[in-house]
Amino acid sequence: MTQTPSFQDLLALIQDRSAALRSSVESSPDLEVRVPSCPDWSLRDLVEHLTEVQRFWAAAVLAGPSEKPPIVAPADDTLSADLLARSTAATQELIAALRAAGSTVNCWTWWGSSDVPMTSGAVARHQVQEAAVHAFDAQLAAGTPQELPAVVALDGIAEFVGVSHGTAGPWPHEPARIGLHAAEGESWVLDVTKSGAHLVEGHHETDAGLHGSASDLLLALHGRIPWDGLRSEGDRAILENLLNWPNLD
Repeated sequence: MTQTPSFQDLLALIQDRSAALRSSVESSPDLEVRVPSCPDWSLRDLVEHLTEVQRFWAAAVLAGPSEKPPIVAPADDTLSADLLARSTAATQELIAALRAAGSTVNCWTWWGSSDVPMTSGAVARHQVQEAAVHAFDAQLAAGTPQELPAVVALDGIAEFVGVSHGTAGPWPHEPARIGLHAAEGESWVLDVTKSGAHLVEGHHETDAGLHGSASDLLLALHGRIPWDGLRSEGDRAILENLLNWPNLD
C-alpha cells in the first residue's frame, strides 16, 4: 500500500494545493460565481473558508496538547482588503506552525474518536486533503477542473477512511466488505460494521467494489463527483450507502 508522504512533502503539498486554489480564483472574472460542488458558497466564500481553516489549524498546532479547540488570534488588519493575500498569509502561517512543531507534537483535533493520532503530523496530512479538494472546487467553479495529483489522492483515500469514516460511528447497514481500486495499481479493502470502518490488509473477496483513478475515487468519497461514472462491481446499494456515509454537510 502507498506510504504516506514524508512530513516535509506534506508541507510542500499544502503549499502547492493552496496555490492551485488561489490560481484558479485569480483567473476567474467573478468572485461571486457559485461553486457547483459547494452550492451555498461563492468563490470568495471558498477562499475565506480555506483561510479560516488554515489559521485555525496553525493555532491548534502552536497550542500543543489541549482538550479544547484553540482560540485564534485576529488576522493581520493590513491584509483585510486583499482576499488572496490573506489566503497566502494563512497558508504560510500554517506551514510555519507545522514546521516549527515537527510531526510528533500532540494537539487538539476533532478526530479523537478515531484511530488516527492527534498530532501535528496528522494535521498536516489532513490539511493536504483540505487544500486539494477545495482547489478542485475552485477549478470546477472556474470551468477548469483538474485531477488531483496522484500522490495526494492515493494517500487521501486511506486518510479519508481513517478520519472521516473513523469518526462516523457505527455503520448503519448490514456489515459489508468493500474494495476501492485505483487505476494507479493500489487497492484499499475496508470492513464496515457496527464498530465502524476499518482498512483490511491483504487481498480479500468483497461484497462490492469501485474502480477508477485515485483522484476520481477520492473526489467521489468527498461527494465532489458522481460515483456512477466510475466502474462498479457487486452490490451497488452497498456502494451508494458508503458514499452517503458519513454525511459531510
